[in-house]
Amino acid sequence: MSKSSRTALRSAPLFVAVSAALLFSSLAHASDGTPEDADPQVKTLDRVQVRGVRDAAEAERALTPGAVTVVDADTFQARTVVNLADALRYVPGLFTESGTGGDAVFISSRGSNLDATDYDSNGIKLFQDGLPVTTADGNNHNRFPDPMTARYVTVARGANALTYGASNLGGAIDFTTPTARNGDPLALFLGMGSDGQRDARLTLGGISGDVDGLLTLDARDRDGYREHSRQRRRSAYANGGWELAPGLSLRSFASHVDNREQLAGPLTRAQVEADPSQANPSAITGNFQLNVRTDRLAAKADWQIDDDRQLVVGASFEEQDLFHPIVDKIMVDFDGPGPLPPVEVFSLLKNTRQRTTAGMARYNVRLGDHDVLAGINLADTREEGGLYRNDGGRRNGLRTRVDNRSRATEVFLVDRWALDADWTLVYGAQGVLTSRDVRNTDVASGTLRNPKADYSAFNPRLGAIRRLGAGREAYASIGRLFEAPTTFELEDDVRGGSATLDPMHGNVVEAGLRGDSGGGADAVRWNWDVSAYYAAIRDEILSVDDPLAPGTSLSTNIDRTVHAGIEALVSASIPVGGVRIEPLLSASLNHFAFDDDAAYGDNRLPAAPRHAWRGEVMLRTANGFFAGPTFDVVGARYADFSNTYRLDGYHLFGVRAGIEGERWRLFAEVRNLADTTYVGALSVRDRAAAGDAILQPGAPRTFQLGLRVRF
Repeated sequence: MSKSSRTALRSAPLFVAVSAALLFSSLAHASDGTPEDADPQVKTLDRVQVRGVRDAAEAERALTPGAVTVVDADTFQARTVVNLADALRYVPGLFTESGTGGDAVFISSRGSNLDATDYDSNGIKLFQDGLPVTTADGNNHNRFPDPMTARYVTVARGANALTYGASNLGGAIDFTTPTARNGDPLALFLGMGSDGQRDARLTLGGISGDVDGLLTLDARDRDGYREHSRQRRRSAYANGGWELAPGLSLRSFASHVDNREQLAGPLTRAQVEADPSQANPSAITGNFQLNVRTDRLAAKADWQIDDDRQLVVGASFEEQDLFHPIVDKIMVDFDGPGPLPPVEVFSLLKNTRQRTTAGMARYNVRLGDHDVLAGINLADTREEGGLYRNDGGRRNGLRTRVDNRSRATEVFLVDRWALDADWTLVYGAQGVLTSRDVRNTDVASGTLRNPKADYSAFNPRLGAIRRLGAGREAYASIGRLFEAPTTFELEDDVRGGSATLDPMHGNVVEAGLRGDSGGGADAVRWNWDVSAYYAAIRDEILSVDDPLAPGTSLSTNIDRTVHAGIEALVSASIPVGGVRIEPLLSASLNHFAFDDDAAYGDNRLPAAPRHAWRGEVMLRTANGFFAGPTFDVVGARYADFSNTYRLDGYHLFGVRAGIEGERWRLFAEVRNLADTTYVGALSVRDRAAAGDAILQPGAPRTFQLGLRVRF
């Protein structure tokens, strides 16, 4: 056993012991108070026995011995939210950036997805209304749910996603849809901003006896802050409900999204410094795009059998059509200045249709002091189509025929046992059985590459929650993480042929504190949620960009890595002279690294900054006016596994203000006031060179204005 391995093994129990000592030392200072939410974006709950009177997401959060953040989507109407990165801005532990300001975002949770396959967006399992959205193989390549159509968003990081049936390193995100019964049945949102940003969203709905329905129509256009980064999106979302009997309801969902987005491509460091608004020349000649048309149907039944039993079942079908020119012609002149012209050796346009059928069931029963939740997720995905040569954004001959299949079954059982008024023991497990069948046929030779494998795992978890007083608690847990490779990763296995990658697995420990200070309307109120975690990972799947075929990657298993960090979300509401000052801070401090690797030693993993601080300080008056500064402080990061290409950190400052009445809200926001040039997202290499085009500049100074009216 290596020295670093022994150090890691010694560090884990030491981490738990120190964390526990810190947590429970606060018992001496705990005092009771009346809990009250101080920040509208994040809700902190009392430790109570839940009897169906609280929102389901809040109830699950209160019973989870780890970091879970519930974001009220109503706050998205008071600040700039153009994409998922904007929506999850204040969720600690997540690092999300858009390459060009559109829906194509890079997202990493607790160090997931830190490689060249950022387009894969694996490591996080996505749900809509509890139904899986992530494909059966674990990727989120084609789309993310629109956060502006959510009532709230729940982010359960790491092993805390057990109650969603997920065991991914990054955890799970669930988008809960508003209905005519709990949302605004008639509302209009209009937005406009820099770089041709235009938004219009109309919601229509109503209730008639036991039946209700809600329809949202959305149109979004933008020119983009870089060349070749236009976006045009048209969407329709509908849901209808039927209360069959007291406690028994059926709800159906339908959505259609047609998103057409140009991609500006990555730049070199010199290009970013010279003109960050430019596009990579090959992105223009190759007409890089991410065009996805999505249709989804889903249905869900919720039966509150009695006060102590609930059954929820659902099913969904989603079809996605992808048209994705992403690599321009790579030309090679084999005979130099000779008579033969240059020859195209590679280009890429991906054109596929992906269908996913999914289902879920949840059964919750309370037996005395036990709150038991059992569930299952099912998913079946098939992707068909091809990889074509790219001629300026047009298909130019089929290179590879794609026929990929994946299936996944996830079952879980968890018991939240209230040992007494102050202690809750949380224990359970998840089981995974999943398969991958990748069929890539080279059209020219007829050669079939068929990486095919089944993966299974049993992932237990044990945790405890200690009540420290009204509205305050400490928690600690230990659990197992597991993640099988995606079809993208199997396609890109560095060994080629039909070799298959091993699944990622590891153990994680976590401890934290959450709560609020309580107090009346005239008191200073604080909310906090602070957690620390340490995950020792084996066989993490990482990929580097293939230098012979840019836009594709080479994947392999890494023997040992470490993912550790501290996450904090702290807010307050302070009365000052008839107004309230409300600061909010989201902080993430990360240690993501190789562990005594043969090639990389103890190098840091690329793409994620060592630290990220995001926040705001709002002044709020009794008549609905609010205003204040916003800030982003992001640390340095590497763009390669060899840690030879370093990107400095950056500081951004902005301001937002608004006013709201009973049925309307108007806001304005300016971001990046100093017009700082910085890098948002990036591509990853094994050893990046100074002239490599791998950087996506972040947004310059931008202005956004929004108006929401409820009728």
